[in-house]
Amino acid sequence: MVAGPAPTVVAVGRVGEPEPTVDAGAAGDAADADRAAPARRFRFRWTPRRVDLAVFGGFLLVAIWVTSQIWADPAGRVASLYSSDPAQVQFFLAHSVRVVLHGEFPFFTEQFNYPDGVNLMANTAILALGIPMVPVTLLFGPAVTFVVLVTLALAGTASAWYHVLSRHVVNNRLAAVVGGWFCGFSPAMLSHASWHPNIISQFLLPFIVWRVMVITRSTRPYRDGALLALLVTAQAFINEEILLFTAMGCGIFLIAVVVQRPALWSTAWRPLGKAVATCTVIAGTLLAYPLYIQFAGPMAYHGLSDAVRDYGNDIAAYFAPGSPTIGGNQRANVNLAPNYSEENAFFGWSLALIAVGIVLWLRREVLVRALAATAAFYTILSLGERITWWDRELVVGPWEWLVRLPLLDAVVPTRFGMITSVVVAILLALAIERSRSLPLDPRTLRTLTAGGLVLALLPIAPMPLPMTSRPPVPEFITSDRWRDYVGPDQTLVPIPVPSMGNTHGMRWAAATNLDFKIPGGYFLAPRNGNTGDPGRFGGRPSGIGRLLEGVATTGRTPELDDRQRRRCLDELRHWRAAVLVLPVRQPHSEPLRQTVEQLVGPARLELDVWVWDVRALTDPAV
Repeated sequence: MVAGPAPTVVAVGRVGEPEPTVDAGAAGDAADADRAAPARRFRFRWTPRRVDLAVFGGFLLVAIWVTSQIWADPAGRVASLYSSDPAQVQFFLAHSVRVVLHGEFPFFTEQFNYPDGVNLMANTAILALGIPMVPVTLLFGPAVTFVVLVTLALAGTASAWYHVLSRHVVNNRLAAVVGGWFCGFSPAMLSHASWHPNIISQFLLPFIVWRVMVITRSTRPYRDGALLALLVTAQAFINEEILLFTAMGCGIFLIAVVVQRPALWSTAWRPLGKAVATCTVIAGTLLAYPLYIQFAGPMAYHGLSDAVRDYGNDIAAYFAPGSPTIGGNQRANVNLAPNYSEENAFFGWSLALIAVGIVLWLRREVLVRALAATAAFYTILSLGERITWWDRELVVGPWEWLVRLPLLDAVVPTRFGMITSVVVAILLALAIERSRSLPLDPRTLRTLTAGGLVLALLPIAPMPLPMTSRPPVPEFITSDRWRDYVGPDQTLVPIPVPSMGNTHGMRWAAATNLDFKIPGGYFLAPRNGNTGDPGRFGGRPSGIGRLLEGVATTGRTPELDDRQRRRCLDELRHWRAAVLVLPVRQPHSEPLRQTVEQLVGPARLELDVWVWDVRALTDPAV
């Protein structure tokens, strides 16, 4: 730790004592010292607080650099590979506005997938992030809020880990900076940054981990358990999956420590038991109703879709640099990860070998052995049900059996690699700290440390996230022209119908703070629409939705018969559709317009969209 300034001691004479005589030479020296005092007073010094602020500012600048391409135009830029997740997040941010301004129920909504609705507790609605950001969303829109959250999540996670490491793990500031850097800007964090602010918002995790370590020797276990409960509750409304990984990681680490030092258990189990019981009671009370909605409320599901249940890392992924890094190559990473938004390993050869070398070097330390056991556990789980090497299957992994356990059936296994990244960051910090004790002269030690860090971190240094343009929200929406058509219990139907691959309609609704309802959307729901079924992406299968999605993909206009028209009209009635809206600049807009006209008649051009007023067809009152 860097010592603070020494306290100033002022001597004051007692009343009634004779004043001391003053030597003239001494008085002159004192006058000279007084004149020099202002120069000393304003001399800049690197105090511990200033060092911390400089580190925090540096992390923020790096985060802005990483997100610079989307900052150029938040509403008009989106990740170049997949655009669905940002639209979903912006929808959830707009929902937070309605929770605050209109008192809407926070855990369920009918504003999309109408009339079935969506269970938001089962869909990571990021209420703990969206509600504090409501002023930003109201002033600048959910697209700006999205990029603000991504930037703050990267910088905040790095800063939080730096704070905990510098106060409680290492004394060397450089070691804490490197550890915080890798926790905040690892390839795994960068891969999620374009799409998942809920996953990269890990700034509470270091404090949760530290509080868990504290309660093993706490003298006030009930108070410490209550503090841990508040942190757990807040993290549950950011991302439950990362919270579960953290809890498992703390458990594995503590078990690894106790196995090596069984005597520690005799002093740790009492405070640990009291604090955990307190945390369970308080957090359980605060989360009881939200969790009831999540697991037993309407549109709840049990288990993830088969499409993501076996998302695992290839072993070779741990030796390749991530795509959004200096040494990254998207083509080289094909088949090493489920997709580019799930590159949860990708340390590169140099860092992977250096991490193994650190474990071998410091293997006599209980802390390092426990960290190595935790990293190995999570690395194996992250490989998924089928362990592969360069896309060639080797053996069946343990995830084949663990995936059937409660709670674990709802996580994506590749993301276990994010905890491995945190462990590697701590190992790097410990290695820098321990290197100070090597029998080397300071210059040689500094050279070796700098060279090792360059070798380990330069190939995976972050680059600006790649972005591409996306169509603007139609003026028909932003000018509120849609209000002439859509009533409170009716829907606006974007063409194509919103789905996992067509989320522009969700952005339209988010731009109005969800003032109108839409059918369909991108979310997780029970497979057959029955509460408790396994999850799937999207709601009930829609005939008109599949029809228009096919036209939007192929650009071919089908010939429809009377039966197809009747079925499509039945779906529009089920949705209580008031108006169908197709942007003029939508790709394949002409085939789409011709297809919809076969269903409900001619369109009318309003501003920048084609409009079909279908209230006479769908509303019995009309």
